[in-house]
Amino acid sequence: MQRFEQTYIGGAFQPTHGREELRLFDPVTEEASGIVVLADEEDAARAVKSASMAFQTFSQSTKKERIELLHELSRAVETRADELTEATIAEYGGPIEQARWRAGLAAGNFKDAARILEDFPFSRKVGEAEVIAQPAGVAVHIVPWNSLYNAISVKMAGALAAGCPVIVKPSEYSARQNQVFTECLHAAGAPAGVINVVTGLGQVVGEALTSHPDVRKISFTGSTAVGKSILRGAVPSLKRVTLELGGKSPTIVLDDADLSTAAHAALSFGFLNNAQSCIAGTRILIPRAKAEAFSEAIKVALANVVVGDPRDPSTTLGPLVNRRQFERVQTYIQSGIKEGARLVAGGEGRPDGLHRGFFVKPTIFTNVTNDMVIAREEIFGPVLCIIPYDDEDHAVALANDTPYGLHAYVIGRDRGRAHRVAARLDAGRVAINTLRHEPLAPFGGFKESGIGREYGQYGIEDHLEIKAVIGS
Repeated sequence: MQRFEQTYIGGAFQPTHGREELRLFDPVTEEASGIVVLADEEDAARAVKSASMAFQTFSQSTKKERIELLHELSRAVETRADELTEATIAEYGGPIEQARWRAGLAAGNFKDAARILEDFPFSRKVGEAEVIAQPAGVAVHIVPWNSLYNAISVKMAGALAAGCPVIVKPSEYSARQNQVFTECLHAAGAPAGVINVVTGLGQVVGEALTSHPDVRKISFTGSTAVGKSILRGAVPSLKRVTLELGGKSPTIVLDDADLSTAAHAALSFGFLNNAQSCIAGTRILIPRAKAEAFSEAIKVALANVVVGDPRDPSTTLGPLVNRRQFERVQTYIQSGIKEGARLVAGGEGRPDGLHRGFFVKPTIFTNVTNDMVIAREEIFGPVLCIIPYDDEDHAVALANDTPYGLHAYVIGRDRGRAHRVAARLDAGRVAINTLRHEPLAPFGGFKESGIGREYGQYGIEDHLEIKAVIGS
């Protein structure tokens, strides 16, 4: 059983000062797979000190130096793509093709930032003033277990391009993935203190990092409840904060959509990343007159969803991350049944033939109303709701009737109409007839899905302060 007991501070792997331990489990077998020794407040303080010292020189580095570093990071990740893929499968249960894609996405994030940085204007003439963009300061990045490589790389790429040293606090449930990825970061050869990684509990290390007076920028991806807590904690020193939080994304099926095509698409949107994704399309809005026909179509489409061993290329849906998440999703399924929603497929327990592992039956409810718990709260598991609507205005109203606003999907044959519907949705991103990702486009949420934007030039701007210089 692997033991993880190091932090990465000042350009070197160091023994973790904290002594609290957390046992990790294989999501497929439920067997113990590792132990992570959790960092403490002293580890956090050392990381901030290291990054603060690095800021003095790294903030003055040239574009050329930062571009070279970003390319080195991309190459280091590409070199170990197979190991990163295997770590994702073993620790998170991600199906092999999805896991491989995520490793490539991380390398691409560094490469994209390097390309954007080449022409990025840190100084502009505005009237009689010179407007200068300068690094905000030490940045703390707190990232979740469901998309570790992408979350670390996209935040870090923007910060490094801007000239900000970084302290990453990854999820304590991602120790193996984090170990391999941190080794990649180390291999890139960043100046000491520019990249630091400290694994610990949010209420210990996370709080110590986000409250430290020498930290000027926080970027957090995770739950809305924790995001609000971080935002409150940043108030005394007015730190710059970016939050990418939860979602309850609608998938609007327009009345001109082919139901079979729409059913297959809705499943891919809803079960993305083992159905543990903030952008999952978990509320399927369907014309009332077509609700029954769509329920039958999605039942047929469900035959293409294969739940099982994530190393099997035919698997499309792996396990949930741990027992706690498994039990949480079971509670939501029970809630849907009690509230009177009708099961189209799935239900409580594991899928047939799977007697261990944190596998959940792909579950679809119909006769759902938008005020039910399963339609209001983020479940983070393979549980979808079919909600009928009366007309296009009603569909938009239902889609927007949520505290969230991270992502949305529209399915329909008339592209012009689909775009008009997309324009009316309260969401940071809207995908029309696709699940494609555009890494140069901004990503972030409306309402309680977050503050600020990541990716592309937006991720760089997110780590900059702006000042105007006037006069000669």
